[in-house]
Amino acid sequence: MRTIHSVPEAQAACRAARREGKRVALVPTLGALHEGHLSLVRAARAQGDFVVVSIFVNPLQFGPSEDFSKYPRMLAEDSAKLAAENVDLIFAPTADDMYPPNASTIVEVKNLSERLDGRSRPGHFKGVTTVVTKLFEIVRPELAFFGQKDAAQAAIIRKMVSDLNMDIQIVVEATLSEKDGLAMSSRNAYLNPEQRKQAAVLHRALMRVQTLVDTGELDSMKLIDAGKEVIAEEHGAKLDYFEIVDPDSLEAVSDVKRGALVAVAAWVGTTRLIDNVVVHGGGKARGPSLG
Repeated sequence: MRTIHSVPEAQAACRAARREGKRVALVPTLGALHEGHLSLVRAARAQGDFVVVSIFVNPLQFGPSEDFSKYPRMLAEDSAKLAAENVDLIFAPTADDMYPPNASTIVEVKNLSERLDGRSRPGHFKGVTTVVTKLFEIVRPELAFFGQKDAAQAAIIRKMVSDLNMDIQIVVEATLSEKDGLAMSSRNAYLNPEQRKQAAVLHRALMRVQTLVDTGELDSMKLIDAGKEVIAEEHGAKLDYFEIVDPDSLEAVSDVKRGALVAVAAWVGTTRLIDNVVVHGGGKARGPSLG
């Protein structure tokens, strides 16, 4: 396994892999890797011949009052985990590598980027799509792997890839959760023991909606109200949003007859957490299809 920090060296390594006929697979991350990230790496290893994991805490996707400065940076620990997964290349650039002083180009997916997390975190998805586009250009992967926990991000990246005719297959893998249902996240480390217990309310709210759908309730407003009621029962959680939307357009839907994304975001202490589930009016909830 090699660790490369410079853009030209990463480009050269990936070009060499492609010349050898290897199928390049990319897993973009911010680092502070947990089992959810590693499940993406294993999927990339199973489907690709040359696996690249990027580790970059991207300043463009953090707002002025967000946790950019304290976001965990654990390159040594992350590297050991990735070596155990037989990753071929870690690309760990600095902010100056990715955004030289004279850089002025931004990539934005209009409309979608203002929904769900984009409404709560203005400019967030513009930072995501800009850095992902740069990573795609540097690595030139045939496959790129993302987690279902960030469902809005996945939808926006799929739209960007389609609009820009990028020859990349976007693979979205199911969210991995802790035993109590809390979605795995690097930010879970911010939670103290009491907050950790409170955070499980996001999963309980989603499961309440799933149960209602499975027993025949299809009306989005009734399902949203039920989910919000569960969140309200936990005094330590402050709801950001609870919405039911189309998984691709992220627009609100009036019912879930044709399937829908149920998405929640809430603050527990000073930590903002997200989770979601895809439900189908004809049966039990399941994960998204791969795109």
